[in-house]
Amino acid sequence: MTEPVRLDSDKAAVGKQAKQGGLGELIKVILQALLIAVVVRTFLFQPFNIPSGSMIPTLLVGDFLFVSKYAYGFSKFSFPVDLDFVPGRIMSSPPKQGDVIVFKLPRDNKTDYIKRLIGLPGDTIQMKEGRLYINGTLVPREPIAKVHTEDYYGRDADVPTYKETLPNGVTHTIIEIQGDTGFNDNTELFTVPANSYFMMGDNRDNSTDSRVPPDQGGVGYVPAVNLIGRAELIFFSNGDGQPAWKIWEWPWTVRWNRLFKPVR
Repeated sequence: MTEPVRLDSDKAAVGKQAKQGGLGELIKVILQALLIAVVVRTFLFQPFNIPSGSMIPTLLVGDFLFVSKYAYGFSKFSFPVDLDFVPGRIMSSPPKQGDVIVFKLPRDNKTDYIKRLIGLPGDTIQMKEGRLYINGTLVPREPIAKVHTEDYYGRDADVPTYKETLPNGVTHTIIEIQGDTGFNDNTELFTVPANSYFMMGDNRDNSTDSRVPPDQGGVGYVPAVNLIGRAELIFFSNGDGQPAWKIWEWPWTVRWNRLFKPVR
């Protein structure tokens, strides 16, 4: 018997099918990877970077951190696309005093802000001569070694630094770059509304937060629906003003001691 002759056209057809199959597999893998990324970003962790110094010394300009999206449940602001039909929060869990939280700025519902939660619904908050009062009680603070950072006028300086302990026992570090005479160191008495929160920056004299009303360019009270998630971990940190994409400069610009540092 004579063997069948394999035609060149058969070879071409087989090669074409192989290429199509390879391209299809590649597209499938890419789509699966994108789907996994969207799910992780929406329901588990989302990366954020710090562009301002309002949370110094806890967070520095150039820090990149992961925020747990599941910590407080989900709202319409949790999703990559606008889902106005989502009511309130789903699988809601209340935040704790002292949490460092990413939220949507209430006055535009678009801009991401990060601050520390100071006042819970029903709490009264007031600043008197640089000291924080919650529900009429002075919040204790202990002076510690000064932090070297920019002062109110952008000059490098050693600024007063304190360990502050909130009523629930959470201790964190704050700085007072203007001492106890800053612009927002004396305020009215605030009463936090239901389903809202009072946020403040750890850099007390350089933070536009809930002490400043929205009509004056501030944050005001933050509705529960605006919470995005809790800051958990610094996974990368680059020197202030240094672009992270210049990987050849990382040995000198990366803050290696801040990598994988929990946010407290």
